Amino acid sequence: MKIYTNDNNTATLKLLIAANLANKKLQLCRATFEDGIFTGPQVLPLLEVDDQLTFFSSNAAAQYLFPVLDLSENGQCQQMQEWEATRLQPAIAAVAGGKAVASDLRQVLQSLLQMLDSLLQKHKYILGEKLSAADISIWSTLYPLYYEESLRQNYMAECGNLIRWINELAAAKSIQEAVKQWGGSAKGPFGASSTLGFPQISSLVSPIGSPDEDLAAAGATSEEVEAAKEGWINGLKNMQTPLPQEKIVLPVKGRKNILITSALPYVNNVPHLGNIIGCVLSADIFARYCRLCDYNTLYICGTDEYGTATETKALEEGITPREICDKYFDIHNAVYRWFDIGFDYFGRTSTAEQTEIAQKLFLKLMDNGFVSTQSVEQLFCEKCERFLADRFVEGVCPHPGCLYDSARGDQCDKCGKLINAIELVEPRCKVCSHKPTVRPSEQLFIELGQLEGALRTWAGGAERGWSAPARAVTRAWLRDSLRARAVTRDLKWGVPVPIHKYANKVFYVWFDAPIGYLSITQCATKQYEKWWKPDKEYDVKLYQFMAKDNVPFHVIMFPATVIGVNEGHKLVDHIFATEYLNYEEGKFSKSRGVGVFGTDAQETGIPSDVWRFYLASIRPETSDSSFSWTELGTRNNSELLNNLGNFCHRSLSFCANTFKGKVPETKLTQADLELIALVNREVIAYVQNMEKGRLRESLRHVMSISRIGNQHMQSEQPWVLLKGSDEDKERGATAIGLCCQLVALLCALLAPYMPHTCRRLREQLNLEAVALRINPQNPSLVQYLPTGHVIGKPEPLFAKIEPELLDKLRAKYAGTQSDRAKQNGDVKSPASKVTVAELEAAITAQGEKVRQLKASTKDKAVWQPEVNKLLDLKKQLEAARATPEVTSNDSVVSLEKAVAEQGDKVRKLKASTKDKTVWQPEVDKLLQLKKQLTAAQAQTNNAQSANSDTDSVASLEKAIAEQGDKVRKLKASTKDKAVWQPEVNILLDLKKRLSAAQAK
Repeated sequence: MKIYTNDNNTATLKLLIAANLANKKLQLCRATFEDGIFTGPQVLPLLEVDDQLTFFSSNAAAQYLFPVLDLSENGQCQQMQEWEATRLQPAIAAVAGGKAVASDLRQVLQSLLQMLDSLLQKHKYILGEKLSAADISIWSTLYPLYYEESLRQNYMAECGNLIRWINELAAAKSIQEAVKQWGGSAKGPFGASSTLGFPQISSLVSPIGSPDEDLAAAGATSEEVEAAKEGWINGLKNMQTPLPQEKIVLPVKGRKNILITSALPYVNNVPHLGNIIGCVLSADIFARYCRLCDYNTLYICGTDEYGTATETKALEEGITPREICDKYFDIHNAVYRWFDIGFDYFGRTSTAEQTEIAQKLFLKLMDNGFVSTQSVEQLFCEKCERFLADRFVEGVCPHPGCLYDSARGDQCDKCGKLINAIELVEPRCKVCSHKPTVRPSEQLFIELGQLEGALRTWAGGAERGWSAPARAVTRAWLRDSLRARAVTRDLKWGVPVPIHKYANKVFYVWFDAPIGYLSITQCATKQYEKWWKPDKEYDVKLYQFMAKDNVPFHVIMFPATVIGVNEGHKLVDHIFATEYLNYEEGKFSKSRGVGVFGTDAQETGIPSDVWRFYLASIRPETSDSSFSWTELGTRNNSELLNNLGNFCHRSLSFCANTFKGKVPETKLTQADLELIALVNREVIAYVQNMEKGRLRESLRHVMSISRIGNQHMQSEQPWVLLKGSDEDKERGATAIGLCCQLVALLCALLAPYMPHTCRRLREQLNLEAVALRINPQNPSLVQYLPTGHVIGKPEPLFAKIEPELLDKLRAKYAGTQSDRAKQNGDVKSPASKVTVAELEAAITAQGEKVRQLKASTKDKAVWQPEVNKLLDLKKQLEAARATPEVTSNDSVVSLEKAVAEQGDKVRKLKASTKDKTVWQPEVDKLLQLKKQLTAAQAQTNNAQSANSDTDSVASLEKAIAEQGDKVRKLKASTKDKAVWQPEVNILLDLKKRLSAAQAK
């Protein structure tokens, strides 16, 4: 086995250490890309195992060499290696390069090191008590930072656990031998920015993403220069004629027709950032790219509205399933509009079209012999008098090693494994907490086993167009034989089964939801079969976007249905599934309300395009990634403000100020053509990655073009040339003209990611959207701006995000949605009883939210749902004022608890900062809570005094029985004493009053 590497590449250390630990011999070969031996990505080090197997990723190579791949739960080792490659390695590359480092970047690196230090405080090694591949990768990346004394003092002085771990590994014989073979010195010095060699994960966004030498990994070839010249002269002429904009989009003969879907978001909650990047935002970026290439594109989505989750949410909020769907459809629609998601049509599944198409497909499936009847053991709640669908039952997870006490009847949120409801330990009805019994229920099943052969044949050929997570999930499902799967269930809310015998049942949501793509297309076009059952002369490709948990329904269940129906329906060509996006150090959770949600993003004041850019830059394409407030600020300030925004504003400002806004003539030299060739290399990579759904990687290449432009501006120094000789002035004019063309190219390539920003930039360029297109068959920089074209007024595109704001936002969105609601006095459920003071506080907060939204956009669809909430709150306030309040002991207890918590919060804030604007709002909340507590205590005393004279023995006995039942249910549902103790206090008080009444 051979390692090809360049000098001082610490990623090579990973391979050498892994090989030594595994007692494998490696030959170290010094190489450059000019050697002509590489046929894959231009990335070093490269591990050549034999003629058939080569690794271009150092982490993948280290995993291959080191036999202990993952000793952690849930793939944490792979996640840590992704974290090392995409976050730690770029930050260290920046500080180890010997250049001045911005304070926000220093803060990022220090936070990363402190996270490692905290992990090592708990464990001997990064992930536990045994060495893993993650230790090897991270130690190698930290090597230059630790062994350069000044860097160690600046960044590691307070990381004692990390230093202990580094020294312990450094003392190991295998690592000492690897360092010796590598050739580095324990005390340095290291060669400037080549310390970490070429970046290992090409999806990084520079300069955080990769060292500067990445731009010129190899000079342009003569063929590339000639292609650059051809594209510059004839690029615009060779583009296809733009398609006319039609209100109803249908396939067009002779054009590439692209049908795009994103997994239908469920309507039982507000979408969080993980949902948004995993589905609708990724699909929107790709759809906008397709339109940029002038593909005939239809992008449809909609809310998934049937199933148990809708019914349970409706029960929680005291309204009907239809009302809950209407409510959350408006919320989802407003969130996506704010994020600038450009659906061609955003629909829903609770439509007549959905019922018609779903029933038709099912009956055809039945006629073809793929539906059977089976008796199923189901949980039945005798108190509710109904069979319990999976989401209506909770209990202890039956899987060994998990035993999570709030697992659902279909899946455990902790271990992620699927569950049959009757397998739950100590099951309980989610509605009444009663323990259900097991009863038989006759259900209809789809015989997946009979369709397995055809499904395997299709998947084996189709999966070449799928992302790695989609392929992995498919192979895991097809590892074993497929079994029949229930397609009906005992519910009321859903598509009715069109068979008289089963008229009281509905279709299972796994069967119903994917059919929503067809019904929503029908609502959008009235001719859905033209897309979903296209004639042979139409070239239609189906692209689907989702998180990996939705993959089984799109590669197993729905394709099996379509194959069984056998009427020529379109099967998916490309599935671009993602892994999961985590939140800071935890996980996003809709059910528990953890993380940043779509409505939260609107309230931060950070523009939607910044959110789009950041989410795309951390898109979890190959493994889980994490949202970080600090990194959000760093990416905005470094990438958008200092890199992209700086280049665009400087280029256009030079044109406006020096040439009166007229684009100067560009007389290209050989050096200019070589520069364009390097730019074209990035444009080609952009297109290639976009076509494969690698949106994060494509974004990296866009930012590389911006860096090339900045470097060209600095090296040419047109502000100097324009003061020189005629030849210098011509050269300076060419430099400005070329930079303006690069701005136009950036505007085109970034439009899928940042549509609002690019609309503003187009105004500054004075160009129509149709003028900024690319040719996917021959991607290159073209003359978007003819000589003499008059641009608009240049303006800055981005603003700095201050660290103080990020700290406030991190604190604001900590905990769960319900925690925040309590702190902010929000009223979440119209069915809950609230005080006049709580409603007044909620109206104030909601009014402010409405004002901010109206100031940020003129789109009524964005802010109208919030206006409706405000009006509803005002109605509740009027009703509350008309009804005398009776305050009970439990409200006094809850207020006492709230006062204590708020007081603690105020003390911590005052200790952390002297800025009164930070903690004064919290002080005001504390004072308001104290006023409420005083009033509640007085009211409780008066109410109890009055009640003691009027209580009847019978009414008190009834109240005690009801309260006792309430206490028992609460104690059965949770061990949290803070939840049920107030109810116990009420029960004790009732018993005292009964004793007094009986004595009378």
